Amino acid sequence: MKPVQFTATLHKFDKQGEKTGWTYIEVPADIVQKIKPGNKKSFRVKGKLDEYKISGVALIPMGGGIFIMAINAVMRKSIGKRHGAMLKVHLQEDQSPFALNKDFIACLADEPVAKEFFHTLPGSHQRYFSKWIDDAKTDPTKTKRITLAVNALAKRWGFGEMLRAAAGKKMII
Repeated sequence: MKPVQFTATLHKFDKQGEKTGWTYIEVPADIVQKIKPGNKKSFRVKGKLDEYKISGVALIPMGGGIFIMAINAVMRKSIGKRHGAMLKVHLQEDQSPFALNKDFIACLADEPVAKEFFHTLPGSHQRYFSKWIDDAKTDPTKTKRITLAVNALAKRWGFGEMLRAAAGKKMII
């Protein structure tokens, strides 16, 4: 399928529950229907934001057929724009399966309690851990994130609990 092209504005949530502080773009209902006709649930896309290539990024339904795409810090830095800026968007459905970080999975194999708890989590929550590890820019940061994740899972903590605990200890992650 050919990518759908449109121009979007970067927005930022003020106080919106778990989305507070998120930078995002809105994907209008007519565009979503061109990408994945008849769909009303979250799905993954690939393409470009300006010239920055993306893949495996979720579109999240917000009601009325409108979806949003969260623009994380890595994406924002790569496109060099902040909320209020316009960007050229090229999207199509990404049907490739998500691959969990291999180093993370290998470390989980050494911690049966962590591994067992990890496999009870929904796939989307498993991907939070893996994508967070994959987003590390350096090997030392990646190693630190794997360690934090495995330790948190061994305590039966989810992703949010792990981040809150690390923030409470003022850890740079």
